[in-house]
Amino acid sequence: MNAQTISRVPVALTIAGSDSGGGAGIQADLRTFAFHCVHGTSAITCVTAQNTLGVVRVDAMPIEAVVAQIRAVVEDIGVQAAKTGMLLNQEIIFAVAKQVEALQIDNLVVDPVMVSRTGAQLIDDDAVKILRNALIPKAAIVTPNRYEAQILSGLQIHSLDDMQAAAQIIQQNFGVKAVLVKGGGMQGNLRGVDIWFDGQKLETLTTKLVETKNTHGTGCTLSAAIAANLAMGKNLWEAVKQAKEYVTTALTYALDIGKGQGPVGHFFPLLQT
Repeated sequence: MNAQTISRVPVALTIAGSDSGGGAGIQADLRTFAFHCVHGTSAITCVTAQNTLGVVRVDAMPIEAVVAQIRAVVEDIGVQAAKTGMLLNQEIIFAVAKQVEALQIDNLVVDPVMVSRTGAQLIDDDAVKILRNALIPKAAIVTPNRYEAQILSGLQIHSLDDMQAAAQIIQQNFGVKAVLVKGGGMQGNLRGVDIWFDGQKLETLTTKLVETKNTHGTGCTLSAAIAANLAMGKNLWEAVKQAKEYVTTALTYALDIGKGQGPVGHFFPLLQT
């Protein structure tokens, strides 16, 4: 088959950090895109030295390099959807927001990486402010975890009612098409329960609970799967439902590697025995 006979495939862009351990960040995103038969492109915002035990070092990419990566991809290849992950600092966040607007990038999935699912803040307050004001309003969907949803909504989240209220506040305050408040950081029977709100429909999404310590990269993988489904032409609701099913199955085949928290099994059909 020569180049002229290969049909065009959907293209998705991840704007995120590199995980040297291969479990999260652009590595997880590109695996997820590939699983969905979507061509994956990337703009690296920072380089981390990390493994299953944690992060050892983080180095930010120069602003000019981040911008150049985004423009190089969009101006030549074009993208049908994009997602953001770890943007690290206020300068990178602002630059990414400007490019999203200038290049008219649609179907933007913002994973607002601010606080880990254990409650540890990952970026400073100035960066949080820029993320709130400059980038999130440009998203089609935003996918905060419990602690990020608390920051974005101003509510303390302890119950299903709190999650539902937070989703509605975030959607209304930021004007995004949809919000998915993730329950991975919740306790008891709310663990893994997500709340969807699109301005009209308020839905609770549940799947089977997978008992595993190897959950590294679940947030990255979920947002990447949503972007992949959007790139394939699915609507937001279908993209989210299918992404959640994908992550649940990938958790079932999570990789028990290293001495700490391993990643989900992105290519689970190859891991089935």
